[in-house]
Amino acid sequence: MPKHNQTTSRELLLTAVAHQEPDRVPLDLGSTQVTGIHVIAYHRLREALGLPPVEAQICDHIQGLALPDIDLIERLGVDVRGLFPLNSHNWKIVEQEDGEYWSYPDEWGITHRKPRQDGLYYSVWKAPLERPELTSQDIARHPWPRLDDPQRITGLRQLAETYRAAGYAVVLKDPFAGIFEMAQRIVGMENLLVMMGLNKALAATLFDKLVELKLSFWEMALPELADVVDVISQADDYGTQASQIISPRMFREQLKPRWKIIFDRLHILAPNSRRFFHSCGNVRPLLPDYIELGVEILNPVHVRAKNMEPVALKRDFGDVLTFWGGGVDTQGVLPNGTPEEVKDDVRRNIESLAPGGGFVFNTVHNIQADVSAENLAAMYEALEEYGIY
Repeated sequence: MPKHNQTTSRELLLTAVAHQEPDRVPLDLGSTQVTGIHVIAYHRLREALGLPPVEAQICDHIQGLALPDIDLIERLGVDVRGLFPLNSHNWKIVEQEDGEYWSYPDEWGITHRKPRQDGLYYSVWKAPLERPELTSQDIARHPWPRLDDPQRITGLRQLAETYRAAGYAVVLKDPFAGIFEMAQRIVGMENLLVMMGLNKALAATLFDKLVELKLSFWEMALPELADVVDVISQADDYGTQASQIISPRMFREQLKPRWKIIFDRLHILAPNSRRFFHSCGNVRPLLPDYIELGVEILNPVHVRAKNMEPVALKRDFGDVLTFWGGGVDTQGVLPNGTPEEVKDDVRRNIESLAPGGGFVFNTVHNIQADVSAENLAAMYEALEEYGIY
Protein backbone atom coordinates (compact mmCIF):
# COMPACT_ATOMS: atom_id res chain seq x y z
CA MET A 1 0.00 0.00 0.00
CA PRO A 2 2.40 2.74 -1.13
CA LYS A 3 1.90 6.33 -0.12
CA HIS A 4 0.50 8.56 -2.84
CA ASN A 5 3.03 10.95 -4.35
CA GLN A 6 0.80 13.88 -5.30
CA THR A 7 1.35 15.64 -1.97
CA THR A 8 2.92 15.13 1.45
CA SER A 9 1.20 13.40 4.33
CA ARG A 10 1.15 16.66 6.25
CA GLU A 11 -0.61 18.44 3.39
CA LEU A 12 -3.14 15.60 3.17
CA LEU A 13 -3.91 15.89 6.86
CA LEU A 14 -4.15 19.67 6.89
CA THR A 15 -6.40 19.60 3.82
CA ALA A 16 -8.73 17.14 5.53
CA VAL A 17 -8.98 19.07 8.80
CA ALA A 18 -9.70 22.22 6.77
CA HIS A 19 -12.82 20.40 5.51
CA GLN A 20 -11.56 19.97 1.99
CA GLU A 21 -11.09 16.72 0.09
CA PRO A 22 -7.43 15.64 -0.22
CA ASP A 23 -6.25 13.01 -2.70
CA ARG A 24 -7.18 10.29 -0.23
CA VAL A 25 -8.36 9.85 3.33
CA PRO A 26 -5.43 10.48 5.70
CA LEU A 27 -4.43 7.56 7.92
CA ASP A 28 -3.36 7.55 11.55
CA LEU A 29 -1.89 4.63 13.46
CA GLY A 30 -0.19 5.21 16.76
CA SER A 31 0.21 8.99 16.83
CA THR A 32 -1.50 9.16 20.24
CA GLN A 33 -2.23 6.83 23.14
CA VAL A 34 -5.86 6.56 21.97
CA THR A 35 -5.21 5.76 18.29
CA GLY A 36 -2.70 2.96 18.69
CA ILE A 37 -2.28 -0.80 18.51
CA HIS A 38 -1.62 -3.39 21.21
CA VAL A 39 1.81 -4.96 20.91
CA ILE A 40 0.37 -8.44 20.27
CA ALA A 41 -1.76 -7.17 17.40
CA TYR A 42 1.20 -5.13 16.17
CA HIS A 43 3.36 -8.23 15.74
CA ARG A 44 0.44 -9.93 14.02
CA LEU A 45 0.03 -7.00 11.63
CA ARG A 46 3.72 -6.99 10.76
CA GLU A 47 3.56 -10.67 9.93
CA ALA A 48 0.45 -10.15 7.78
CA LEU A 49 2.31 -7.45 5.84
CA GLY A 50 5.36 -9.64 5.36
CA LEU A 51 7.56 -7.40 7.52
CA PRO A 52 10.38 -8.90 9.61
CA PRO A 53 9.98 -9.50 13.35
CA VAL A 54 11.11 -6.67 15.63
CA GLU A 55 11.32 -5.97 19.33
CA ALA A 56 8.54 -3.42 19.50
CA GLN A 57 9.03 -0.19 21.41
CA ILE A 58 6.21 0.28 23.93
CA CYS A 59 4.89 3.85 24.01
CA ASP A 60 2.18 3.14 26.60
CA HIS A 61 2.88 0.45 29.21
CA ILE A 62 -0.55 0.65 30.81
CA GLN A 63 -2.33 -0.15 27.57
CA GLY A 64 0.47 -2.24 26.06
CA LEU A 65 0.69 -0.10 22.93
CA ALA A 66 3.47 -0.49 20.39
CA LEU A 67 5.08 2.46 18.66
CA PRO A 68 4.89 1.62 14.92
CA ASP A 69 8.25 1.22 13.22
CA ILE A 70 9.13 3.21 10.12
CA ASP A 71 8.91 0.20 7.78
CA LEU A 72 5.29 -0.37 8.78
CA ILE A 73 4.53 3.38 8.67
CA GLU A 74 5.79 3.51 5.10
CA ARG A 75 4.16 0.25 4.05
CA LEU A 76 0.69 1.35 5.16
CA GLY A 77 1.09 4.99 4.19
CA VAL A 78 0.47 6.35 7.69
CA ASP A 79 0.34 10.14 7.56
CA VAL A 80 0.62 11.20 11.20
CA ARG A 81 3.44 10.83 13.72
CA GLY A 82 3.15 11.41 17.44
CA LEU A 83 5.23 13.09 20.12
CA PHE A 84 4.95 11.37 23.51
CA PRO A 85 6.06 13.48 26.49
CA LEU A 86 7.35 11.51 29.45
CA ASN A 87 4.38 10.58 31.61
CA SER A 88 3.03 7.92 33.95
CA HIS A 89 2.34 5.55 31.04
CA ASN A 90 5.89 5.52 29.69
CA TRP A 91 8.27 6.82 32.38
CA LYS A 92 9.69 5.51 35.67
CA ILE A 93 7.75 2.27 35.42
CA VAL A 94 9.06 -0.30 37.87
CA GLU A 95 6.94 -3.43 37.83
CA GLN A 96 6.69 -5.42 41.05
CA GLU A 97 5.43 -8.94 41.71
CA ASP A 98 2.19 -8.69 43.69
CA GLY A 99 0.82 -12.20 44.13
CA GLU A 100 -1.00 -13.10 40.93
CA TYR A 101 -0.41 -9.61 39.54
CA TRP A 102 2.23 -7.22 38.35
CA SER A 103 1.82 -3.83 39.98
CA TYR A 104 3.51 -0.46 39.90
CA PRO A 105 2.93 2.90 41.59
CA ASP A 106 3.14 5.86 39.25
CA GLU A 107 4.24 9.46 39.76
CA TRP A 108 0.73 10.46 40.84
CA GLY A 109 0.65 7.87 43.64
CA ILE A 110 -1.79 5.68 41.70
CA THR A 111 -1.18 1.93 41.91
CA HIS A 112 -1.81 -0.05 38.71
CA ARG A 113 -2.15 -3.83 38.40
CA LYS A 114 -2.36 -6.44 35.67
CA PRO A 115 -2.53 -10.26 35.88
CA ARG A 116 0.88 -11.92 35.66
CA GLN A 117 -0.60 -14.73 33.58
CA ASP A 118 -1.85 -13.53 30.20
CA GLY A 119 -2.34 -9.94 31.40
CA LEU A 120 -2.75 -7.54 28.50
CA TYR A 121 -2.93 -4.15 30.20
CA TYR A 122 -2.93 -2.41 33.57
CA SER A 123 -5.96 -1.12 35.47
CA VAL A 124 -6.11 1.34 38.36
CA TRP A 125 -5.99 -0.65 41.60
CA LYS A 126 -5.59 1.99 44.31
CA ALA A 127 -6.36 5.70 44.15
CA PRO A 128 -4.07 7.74 46.41
CA LEU A 129 -6.75 10.03 47.86
CA GLU A 130 -9.61 7.52 48.00
CA ARG A 131 -10.37 8.01 51.67
CA PRO A 132 -13.28 9.03 53.90
CA GLU A 133 -13.52 12.67 54.94
CA LEU A 134 -11.18 13.95 52.26
CA THR A 135 -10.31 17.62 52.78
CA SER A 136 -8.90 20.42 50.68
CA GLN A 137 -5.77 20.20 52.85
CA ASP A 138 -5.32 16.57 51.76
CA ILE A 139 -5.44 17.71 48.15
CA ALA A 140 -2.96 20.52 48.81
CA ARG A 141 -0.53 18.22 50.64
CA HIS A 142 -0.60 15.45 48.03
CA PRO A 143 2.82 15.03 46.33
CA TRP A 144 1.76 16.15 42.86
CA PRO A 145 4.17 15.48 39.99
CA ARG A 146 6.06 18.32 38.32
CA LEU A 147 4.45 18.68 34.93
CA ASP A 148 6.69 21.61 34.01
CA ASP A 149 9.85 19.49 34.21
CA PRO A 150 11.65 20.19 30.90
CA GLN A 151 12.99 16.65 30.66
CA ARG A 152 9.45 15.55 29.78
CA ILE A 153 9.98 16.97 26.30
CA THR A 154 13.69 16.29 25.87
CA GLY A 155 14.38 15.43 22.23
CA LEU A 156 10.82 16.04 21.06
CA ARG A 157 11.64 19.13 19.02
CA GLN A 158 14.32 17.29 17.08
CA LEU A 159 11.95 14.38 16.55
CA ALA A 160 9.21 16.72 15.31
CA GLU A 161 11.62 18.38 12.92
CA THR A 162 12.62 14.97 11.57
CA TYR A 163 8.96 14.03 11.04
CA ARG A 164 8.24 17.37 9.36
CA ALA A 165 11.24 17.00 7.05
CA ALA A 166 9.94 13.56 6.02
CA GLY A 167 6.54 15.09 5.19
CA TYR A 168 4.48 13.82 8.12
CA ALA A 169 1.91 15.68 10.18
CA VAL A 170 2.84 15.89 13.88
CA VAL A 171 0.60 15.39 16.92
CA LEU A 172 1.61 16.36 20.47
CA LYS A 173 -0.06 14.30 23.19
CA ASP A 174 -1.16 15.73 26.53
CA PRO A 175 0.97 14.11 29.30
CA PHE A 176 -1.97 13.02 31.46
CA ALA A 177 -5.65 12.21 31.25
CA GLY A 178 -8.44 14.77 31.33
CA ILE A 179 -9.65 16.81 34.30
CA PHE A 180 -12.63 14.56 35.02
CA GLU A 181 -10.86 11.29 34.26
CA MET A 182 -7.72 12.11 36.23
CA ALA A 183 -9.78 13.25 39.21
CA GLN A 184 -11.43 9.82 39.25
CA ARG A 185 -8.02 8.15 39.34
CA ILE A 186 -6.92 10.34 42.24
CA VAL A 187 -9.94 10.01 44.57
CA GLY A 188 -11.88 7.08 43.08
CA MET A 189 -14.78 7.31 40.66
CA GLU A 190 -17.58 6.83 43.21
CA ASN A 191 -16.08 9.38 45.58
CA LEU A 192 -15.69 11.94 42.82
CA LEU A 193 -19.27 11.59 41.61
CA VAL A 194 -20.61 11.96 45.16
CA MET A 195 -18.31 14.93 45.70
CA MET A 196 -19.58 16.62 42.53
CA GLY A 197 -23.13 16.25 43.80
CA LEU A 198 -22.71 17.00 47.50
CA ASN A 199 -19.44 18.89 47.95
CA LYS A 200 -18.87 21.00 44.86
CA ALA A 201 -16.30 23.19 46.60
CA LEU A 202 -14.04 20.21 47.28
CA ALA A 203 -14.49 18.93 43.72
CA ALA A 204 -13.57 22.41 42.49
CA THR A 205 -10.35 22.34 44.52
CA LEU A 206 -9.34 19.06 42.88
CA PHE A 207 -10.34 20.17 39.37
CA ASP A 208 -8.51 23.48 39.76
CA LYS A 209 -5.34 21.68 40.81
CA LEU A 210 -5.48 19.52 37.68
CA VAL A 211 -6.03 22.60 35.51
CA GLU A 212 -3.00 24.21 37.15
CA LEU A 213 -0.90 21.13 36.36
CA LYS A 214 -2.06 20.99 32.75
CA LEU A 215 -1.30 24.65 32.21
CA SER A 216 2.13 24.24 33.79
CA PHE A 217 2.97 21.58 31.19
CA TRP A 218 1.70 23.55 28.21
CA GLU A 219 3.39 26.75 29.39
CA MET A 220 6.66 24.82 29.49
CA ALA A 221 6.24 22.73 26.34
CA LEU A 222 4.57 24.88 23.72
CA PRO A 223 7.09 27.74 23.57
CA GLU A 224 9.54 25.03 22.51
CA LEU A 225 7.27 22.96 20.28
CA ALA A 226 4.31 24.97 18.97
CA ASP A 227 5.87 25.85 15.62
CA VAL A 228 6.59 22.18 14.77
CA VAL A 229 3.27 20.71 15.94
CA ASP A 230 0.18 20.46 13.73
CA VAL A 231 -2.29 18.98 16.23
CA ILE A 232 -2.53 19.14 20.03
CA SER A 233 -4.34 16.21 21.62
CA GLN A 234 -6.42 16.41 24.80
CA ALA A 235 -8.70 13.76 26.29
CA ASP A 236 -11.50 13.41 28.83
CA ASP A 237 -14.11 10.64 28.74
CA TYR A 238 -17.72 11.64 29.45
CA GLY A 239 -19.76 9.11 27.49
CA THR A 240 -21.01 5.59 28.14
CA GLN A 241 -22.38 3.13 25.62
CA ALA A 242 -25.89 4.51 26.13
CA SER A 243 -25.62 7.93 27.74
CA GLN A 244 -23.17 10.10 29.71
CA ILE A 245 -21.32 9.48 32.97
CA ILE A 246 -22.52 12.83 34.32
CA SER A 247 -25.34 15.03 33.13
CA PRO A 248 -24.65 17.72 30.52
CA ARG A 249 -25.71 20.26 33.14
CA MET A 250 -23.07 19.03 35.57
CA PHE A 251 -20.46 19.10 32.80
CA ARG A 252 -21.39 22.67 31.89
CA GLU A 253 -21.34 23.88 35.48
CA GLN A 254 -18.23 22.16 36.82
CA LEU A 255 -15.97 21.13 33.95
CA LYS A 256 -16.65 23.20 30.86
CA PRO A 257 -15.39 26.48 32.43
CA ARG A 258 -12.14 24.76 33.38
CA TRP A 259 -11.67 23.29 29.92
CA LYS A 260 -12.26 26.77 28.53
CA ILE A 261 -9.27 28.04 30.50
CA ILE A 262 -7.10 25.31 28.98
CA PHE A 263 -8.32 25.63 25.40
CA ASP A 264 -8.07 29.43 25.48
CA ARG A 265 -4.48 29.15 26.65
CA LEU A 266 -3.67 26.57 23.98
CA HIS A 267 -5.01 28.93 21.34
CA ILE A 268 -2.66 31.65 22.57
CA LEU A 269 0.38 29.39 22.94
CA ALA A 270 -0.13 27.45 19.69
CA PRO A 271 -2.46 29.46 17.43
CA ASN A 272 -1.61 27.43 14.34
CA SER A 273 -2.14 23.98 15.86
CA ARG A 274 -5.47 22.16 15.55
CA ARG A 275 -7.21 21.15 18.78
CA PHE A 276 -8.04 17.42 19.08
CA PHE A 277 -10.32 16.13 21.85
CA HIS A 278 -10.75 12.47 22.71
CA SER A 279 -14.01 11.65 24.50
CA CYS A 280 -15.42 8.13 24.38
CA GLY A 281 -19.00 6.91 24.17
CA ASN A 282 -22.22 8.80 23.54
CA VAL A 283 -21.10 12.42 23.78
CA ARG A 284 -23.52 13.81 21.22
CA PRO A 285 -25.30 16.13 23.73
CA LEU A 286 -21.90 17.62 24.58
CA LEU A 287 -20.68 18.25 21.03
CA PRO A 288 -22.01 21.84 20.86
CA ASP A 289 -20.14 22.50 24.11
CA TYR A 290 -16.93 21.01 22.75
CA ILE A 291 -17.26 23.22 19.67
CA GLU A 292 -17.77 26.31 21.86
CA LEU A 293 -14.59 25.39 23.72
CA GLY A 294 -12.63 25.42 20.48
CA VAL A 295 -12.44 21.70 19.76
CA GLU A 296 -11.80 21.20 16.04
CA ILE A 297 -11.23 17.44 15.93
CA LEU A 298 -13.38 14.80 17.66
CA ASN A 299 -11.96 11.42 18.56
CA PRO A 300 -13.27 8.78 18.63
CA VAL A 301 -16.39 8.38 16.54
CA HIS A 302 -17.85 5.72 18.81
CA VAL A 303 -20.03 4.18 16.13
CA ARG A 304 -21.68 1.52 18.37
CA ALA A 305 -22.68 4.00 21.09
CA LYS A 306 -26.22 5.36 21.15
CA ASN A 307 -26.76 8.51 19.06
CA MET A 308 -23.26 8.34 17.53
CA GLU A 309 -24.34 7.18 14.05
CA PRO A 310 -21.75 8.43 11.54
CA VAL A 311 -24.26 9.67 8.95
CA ALA A 312 -26.08 11.83 11.50
CA LEU A 313 -22.87 13.15 13.05
CA LYS A 314 -21.52 14.15 9.65
CA ARG A 315 -24.79 15.83 8.71
CA ASP A 316 -25.10 17.81 11.92
CA PHE A 317 -21.49 18.62 12.82
CA GLY A 318 -19.36 17.82 9.77
CA ASP A 319 -18.98 21.44 8.75
CA VAL A 320 -17.26 22.25 12.07
CA LEU A 321 -15.71 19.06 13.43
CA THR A 322 -13.17 16.78 11.82
CA PHE A 323 -13.89 13.16 12.73
CA TRP A 324 -10.69 11.33 13.60
CA GLY A 325 -11.45 7.64 13.95
CA GLY A 326 -14.62 5.64 13.49
CA GLY A 327 -13.16 3.90 10.45
CA VAL A 328 -14.09 0.47 11.79
CA ASP A 329 -15.88 -0.76 14.90
CA THR A 330 -13.33 -2.03 17.44
CA GLN A 331 -15.89 -3.49 19.85
CA GLY A 332 -17.53 -6.02 17.57
CA VAL A 333 -16.65 -6.06 13.91
CA LEU A 334 -12.85 -5.80 13.97
CA PRO A 335 -12.20 -8.50 16.61
CA ASN A 336 -15.16 -10.78 15.91
CA GLY A 337 -16.31 -10.25 12.32
CA THR A 338 -15.16 -11.89 9.13
CA PRO A 339 -12.74 -10.11 6.80
CA GLU A 340 -15.67 -9.31 4.51
CA GLU A 341 -17.63 -7.82 7.40
CA VAL A 342 -14.61 -5.70 8.29
CA LYS A 343 -14.37 -4.43 4.72
CA ASP A 344 -18.09 -3.64 4.62
CA ASP A 345 -17.85 -1.70 7.89
CA VAL A 346 -14.88 0.30 6.63
CA ARG A 347 -16.69 1.11 3.39
CA ARG A 348 -19.85 2.28 5.20
CA ASN A 349 -17.94 4.48 7.60
CA ILE A 350 -15.80 6.06 4.89
CA GLU A 351 -18.90 6.74 2.78
CA SER A 352 -20.52 8.38 5.82
CA LEU A 353 -17.63 10.44 7.18
CA ALA A 354 -15.25 11.21 4.31
CA PRO A 355 -17.27 13.35 1.84
CA GLY A 356 -16.12 16.95 1.85
CA GLY A 357 -13.03 16.17 3.91
CA GLY A 358 -13.04 16.42 7.68
CA PHE A 359 -12.15 12.75 8.22
CA VAL A 360 -8.98 10.96 9.33
CA PHE A 361 -9.04 7.18 9.23
CA ASN A 362 -8.36 5.34 12.45
CA THR A 363 -10.20 2.61 14.29
CA VAL A 364 -12.77 3.67 16.89
CA HIS A 365 -10.18 3.12 19.62
CA ASN A 366 -6.87 1.29 20.06
CA ILE A 367 -6.59 -2.01 18.16
CA GLN A 368 -6.66 -4.72 20.80
CA ALA A 369 -4.74 -7.98 21.12
CA ASP A 370 -7.62 -10.20 19.97
CA VAL A 371 -7.78 -8.91 16.37
CA SER A 372 -6.72 -11.45 13.75
CA ALA A 373 -4.14 -10.83 11.05
CA GLU A 374 -6.83 -11.44 8.42
CA ASN A 375 -9.06 -8.72 9.83
CA LEU A 376 -6.20 -6.26 10.16
CA ALA A 377 -5.25 -6.86 6.54
CA ALA A 378 -8.89 -6.52 5.46
CA MET A 379 -9.20 -3.16 7.21
CA TYR A 380 -6.24 -1.63 5.42
CA GLU A 381 -7.18 -3.20 2.09
CA ALA A 382 -10.62 -1.61 2.39
CA LEU A 383 -9.11 1.76 3.21
CA GLU A 384 -6.91 1.54 0.13
CA GLU A 385 -9.92 0.65 -2.01
CA TYR A 386 -12.52 3.04 -0.65
CA GLY A 387 -10.39 5.87 0.78
CA ILE A 388 -9.67 7.60 -2.54
CA TYR A 389 -11.50 10.83 -3.33
